[in-house]
Amino acid sequence: MNRGSVQASLASIVLAFEAIVIFLAALVLWGLTVDGDTPFGLPRWSLLVAGGIVLVLLVATIALLRHRWAFWLGWAVQGLVFVSGILNPAMFIVGALFGVMWAYCMIVGARIDREKAAHEAAGKESA
Repeated sequence: MNRGSVQASLASIVLAFEAIVIFLAALVLWGLTVDGDTPFGLPRWSLLVAGGIVLVLLVATIALLRHRWAFWLGWAVQGLVFVSGILNPAMFIVGALFGVMWAYCMIVGARIDREKAAHEAAGKESA
């Protein structure tokens, strides 16, 4: 992946903000939950572990965005965040919002990168 890729820049911004939101959401879910009142009867600390796993995936995806396949990993993480709504229905909204932002950044970033490459190619031909 080109270092100057707009798509990679936009993706890293979305993932970074999503990491902040997931961190805070995991803390809120942990703080508002009473033992025995968790989804599926899970221990209270499991909400922090689940949030931590998603957080590590988000940060790892940011680091791997120089590879083309990391964008697909980003899509998988967006799906995982959406599915986390099983633990708390509010996460369906969070997952949907970040999924839409991710899709927008992938589409617009790729278009800008294509236009930038075409402009650079046209500049080299005229020189």
